[in-house]
Parts: sequence; C-alpha cells; structure tokens
Amino acid sequence: MFGNIIKVIFIVLFLSGSTFLYASEGHKDKKEDTHHTEKFDPGSFIIEHIGDSYEWHITTIGETHITVPLLILVYSNNSGFNVFFSNRFHHGHSSYKNFSIAQEGTDKGRIIETLEDGTIQKPIDISITKNVAAIFVSIIILLWIFISIANKYKKNVNKAPSGFQNLFEPIILFVRDDIAKPAIGEKKYEKFLPFLLSVFFFIWINNMLGLIPIFPFGANITGNIAVTFVLAFFTFIIITINGNKVYWKHIFNTPGVPWWLKIPLPLMPFIELLGMLTKPFVLMVRLFANISAGHIITMGFFSLIFVFGNISVYSGYGISVLSVAFTIFMTFLELLVAFIQAYVFTLLSALYFGMAVEEHH
Repeated sequence: MFGNIIKVIFIVLFLSGSTFLYASEGHKDKKEDTHHTEKFDPGSFIIEHIGDSYEWHITTIGETHITVPLLILVYSNNSGFNVFFSNRFHHGHSSYKNFSIAQEGTDKGRIIETLEDGTIQKPIDISITKNVAAIFVSIIILLWIFISIANKYKKNVNKAPSGFQNLFEPIILFVRDDIAKPAIGEKKYEKFLPFLLSVFFFIWINNMLGLIPIFPFGANITGNIAVTFVLAFFTFIIITINGNKVYWKHIFNTPGVPWWLKIPLPLMPFIELLGMLTKPFVLMVRLFANISAGHIITMGFFSLIFVFGNISVYSGYGISVLSVAFTIFMTFLELLVAFIQAYVFTLLSALYFGMAVEEHH
C-alpha cells in the first residue's frame, strides 16, 4: 500500500512538473517571437478557478481548450428572450446576436448587449453557469442518496441498516441528537429538523464535491456568496416566521432595560433589529470566507510552480515538490473543514431557531 502511495505522489509530481515545463516552453516561444515574456499572473489564475463562468473548463491541451458549453438564457428589451449555448462566445472572444462577455470594467465576466448605435446595456441574465450546473449535480446526488435510504427504511423495517443507510444514519442521528435537540428543545425540534438536515448535507456534500478536481465536480459552490446568501436567507425567513411573542417582545420591548433606552429614541429596538440581520449575515460570510480561503490557499500553492518557473525551469521543478506536498496537506485539512463548516452553519441555525421559539421561564 505504501508503495502505491509513493507511485501516486511521483505521478502527481511528474505531471505538475510537466505542466510547468510546457507552460515555460510556451512562454519561451512567445519570447522568441515577440521579444517579451508574458508573465504568469497568479491573481487571475486563482480568481478564474474559484469564480463562476458561463462554461465549464476541463483542461487545455496546446491551444485547444476543452470545455463543456452551458446554456445561456438572457432577456433583452431589444431582442426579447434568447437561448443559446456558451460556445457561441468562443471562450469569451466573440459575440453572438450582439451579446458578448465583458472583458473589462465593472461588468467584467458578465454578459452585455451592444446595440447598433454602440450603446451597451445589461440584459436580464438567468443563464446556467458553472455553479448552477454543479448545484444540479449535487442535488441529483443528494436525491439519489436519500431516496435510496428512505426506501430501505420502508422495506427493511426493524432491520440493521446497510449500504448508504449504514453510512449516513449516524450522521443523521448526530444532527438530531447533538444539534437540533439541545439547541431547540425536545418538544419543538422536529419542526425544524428537515431544514437542518437538508442544509447540513447540502453544505457538506458540496464542500466535498468541491475538492474533487474532475468534471462534473470541483466547482466552488459554497465559496460563492450568492449561494451562502440564499442559505442564510432561508434561516432568516424561518426565524422570522416562527418567532413567538416572547421573541418579538425581547426585540421591541426588551425586559429589564431602562425605559429611556426605548423611549423616545428606540435605541434598544434598533439594536435588536440590527441583531436580527447580523445573524444571517454572519452565517453567509463565515461559510463563504472559509471555503473560499481553502480554495485560494490550494491554488496559491500551485501558482508557486509557475511563479518560480518564470525564474528558471529548475526552480519550477524544485518548488513543485513543496507545492504538491502542501497541496496534499491542505486537501486533507479541507476534508475536516468541509464537515466543520456544515456543522457550524447548522448549529448556529438551530441556536437561532431555539431563541425564536423559546418560551418565557
């Protein structure tokens, strides 16, 4: 087994070094042709890999970009509803039906429409981007896993669990017994348990899939602030709808607080209302920042190969050993972070639910 691990590490190092050598030779050829060297930009490299896009880039061989085109859905006041695939843009270098991907400015990376008079406007964009496609993939996986588990529970009543049921049952019980019950209470936890289980497994599974650098995985879903915003917004809506009279009384008429902090200037209600918005904001930023940071660090280690490769080929090969070693370490660390972030988001959501439905003692 140890020998197989050594072989895998050697292959990874060889491929990394070969990739670097190819990139270096490409830069060398450009230097001979144009008398200047195009330097590697680690910032653009990292942002490209953690950001969203209108196509799913798999790899590049020579001058050939191997990508999966995604569906473009845009509505324009000028041309109405338009449906086509992203390969019409030729990796962002061409336009189609006056639509193109902006290469600079505040709308960089987004679809814009250039009218005949040269006016640029932004259409309503509901396209299937890389992150959206990855969410569909994760949803299919989640449905496949849990529908099969539910069917086994129906068929094998009072029997020992097996397969996926045996793998996920301890985690389901962990969310119920160690998160939902202590935070919300024995009497009211069942109402919120479906959401807590859904959000826990959605975050955890997507975190894990984001660590697999093979299509159709590897997308930075939970590192996208739009996704974390929606998850946090769901938590906020559930808190707001289920908050009892004791919860709202603590917000608008906080017990034990001097009257002059409530009237005539409603200072305490303002602080409490601000706290209502702060809770989902913390959920959103915490998940987004931690997952994005892990991807940025990993891609940063890879970038060192090309940065040192611009100095010399031997420097690139030398640093590749260290870069790949740190990347392997970070990958194992990210396996732990993937679970911790799902746990923290679910736990904080459960605590907020518990605060909203807690009765006066």
